[in-house]
Amino acid sequence: MLMDVYLKEFRTKKTLIGLGLGQLLSLLSTSNGFTSSELARQGINVPTSQTFLNYVLLAIIYGGMMLYRRSEIKIKWYYYFLLALVDVEANFLVVKAYQYSSLTSVMLLDCWAIPCVLVLTWLFLKTKYRLMKISGVVICILGVVMVVFSDVHAGDRAGGSNPIKGDVLVIAGATLYAVSNASEEFVVKRNAGDTIELMTFMGFFGAIISAIQISILERSELKAIHWSAGAVFPFLRFAVTTFLFYSLVPVLLKTNGSTMFNLSLLTADMWSVLIRIFVYHEKVDWLYFLAFATTAIGLIIYSIKENDLEEAVDEEAERKKLFDEDGDLES
Repeated sequence: MLMDVYLKEFRTKKTLIGLGLGQLLSLLSTSNGFTSSELARQGINVPTSQTFLNYVLLAIIYGGMMLYRRSEIKIKWYYYFLLALVDVEANFLVVKAYQYSSLTSVMLLDCWAIPCVLVLTWLFLKTKYRLMKISGVVICILGVVMVVFSDVHAGDRAGGSNPIKGDVLVIAGATLYAVSNASEEFVVKRNAGDTIELMTFMGFFGAIISAIQISILERSELKAIHWSAGAVFPFLRFAVTTFLFYSLVPVLLKTNGSTMFNLSLLTADMWSVLIRIFVYHEKVDWLYFLAFATTAIGLIIYSIKENDLEEAVDEEAERKKLFDEDGDLES
């Protein structure tokens, strides 16, 4: 009886912490989306430069912690390089999509990363999914398809110059995000590395790759920008919020898993729609609501099953731990 109470309390605290972290990440994601949209409306189209400061902050702050600890590197550097390369290009594609599509489309299509994560974990991490999970993925994909059709239906009301091109960019970026998220989850859950090491090398290599890409693709655009407070402040705000987002994601992945992370980010899509309607007084095509509802249903279906599985694993681990402790005391 006492053990059951302990396990229930453990799961409750873990869930509450995950919900809190998840909603904070959702708010940060929403803020980043609106900042990118704001810069695009000002004609500032430098997606790699926009994320560069985040990588610099990660390298300096977490690199300083790593040097202070003087810990050995647990994973080969070239794995972190590949992970940073994927992450930089994912950010580039998604941020660039704001030039062509609406905020709502970009944030909804970001859900494409979720079924991609499931496929990647099934192929490379050997995670097994039941029929209910597969059904949830299929419904989620249908929601993504509806977003594309909604942009076609909305036409010039979609909020971008070329919504279909924006959709393609964000789907490609979301696929790369899936690769990055699955890799990060592997690192933090399998104890092959730690969060500080991960963030250090993500920032270090991300900054180098971004700097090279900026010098090739965005040098002329940066020179043409009139660096007033209206341009500088969004850049700094994006850097700080993205740094916080990157810092908290591994924590949530390690404590609650990718399901809680993905489900939490889903609320960012809802908030973005509400802000567009009530703050910016923009028209939102009715297919967006149907797409959002369909995607949400699909996510909830597989998330419920995932939570059941995670709780069963946690309970079994805690039971084993308690039995081991009881055996030590008796001996």
